[in-house]
Amino acid sequence: MRVGILGYGNLGRGVENAIKQNPDTELVAVFTRRNPQDIKINSNAKVVNVSEIENWKDKIDILILCGGSATDLPEQTPKYAKLFNVIDSFDTHAKIPEHFTNVDKSAQEAGKVAIISVGWDPGLFSLNRMYANAILPEGVDYTFWGKGVSQGHSDAIRRIEGVLDAKQYTVPVQKALDAVKNCENPSLTTREKHTRECYVVLKEGADAKRVEHEIKTMPNYFADYDTTVHFISLEELKKNHSGIPHGGCVIRTGKTGSNKENNHVIEYNLKLDSNPEFTSSVLIAYARAAYRLNKEGQKGAKTVFDIAPCYLSPKSGEELRKTML
Repeated sequence: MRVGILGYGNLGRGVENAIKQNPDTELVAVFTRRNPQDIKINSNAKVVNVSEIENWKDKIDILILCGGSATDLPEQTPKYAKLFNVIDSFDTHAKIPEHFTNVDKSAQEAGKVAIISVGWDPGLFSLNRMYANAILPEGVDYTFWGKGVSQGHSDAIRRIEGVLDAKQYTVPVQKALDAVKNCENPSLTTREKHTRECYVVLKEGADAKRVEHEIKTMPNYFADYDTTVHFISLEELKKNHSGIPHGGCVIRTGKTGSNKENNHVIEYNLKLDSNPEFTSSVLIAYARAAYRLNKEGQKGAKTVFDIAPCYLSPKSGEELRKTML
């Protein structure tokens, strides 16, 4: 399976590494908006300016889109689904139906397969929510994120005047987690589910009290949460907070029995040292599925809900039945 990558940030580098762990895949090109001479990759693939991407139409089986959900993917996925089978990790939950419709039109017309919103949430968490709802129709869903770095919230802190650098962690509230797992079915507010921990490096002369106040009162980011701000040195930030860990869990509690006397808990949990590298590994598995489906004659946009599990694995159906069923 000949793979192309569009975008060479954290996610693109993660996809490059994931390809090395999947012998049935080969990275043939990395496409960038930057000067290709400025991009140093860790493989023998070509680095190409995105303006030349149409020349690769018959040389790539699947294009993995590694841009951001805010502005890149809404434009790129429909555009490149006209040329290639594509995968993206579009994660703006509220806009997924609109994004699906736009991508489906392009992919249907071109006879290509496009799988959108691939990753762990949306993605693997979505699958587990769906499975749990199908199995326990009378129940309640809960999703907790963290402990992990929120890149968007970290960027929001860095935009505050006087901030040199910052990392923000989303942390589940243990009391809320325990109540859910005990089948108490609590109604939880945003503040009751998660807290936010901020590690901030100030510029010389910056007013720490003002910066802390701006963080804690920032609407849409911190105002609805119990937020703790730690001011640290740049050396400490680099030493202790240089990674991009994340994770979380999806839980559904439900009842069965003639009198609903029996409680059940379904839980799916992830603990990730590197958010982008794990997401990249999910993208490769679904890239394999898109490639196989297109070879079978399928076309159009799809989500993780539409993909049978066997399409994700390099193993044959016979091998899967023998070793994993």
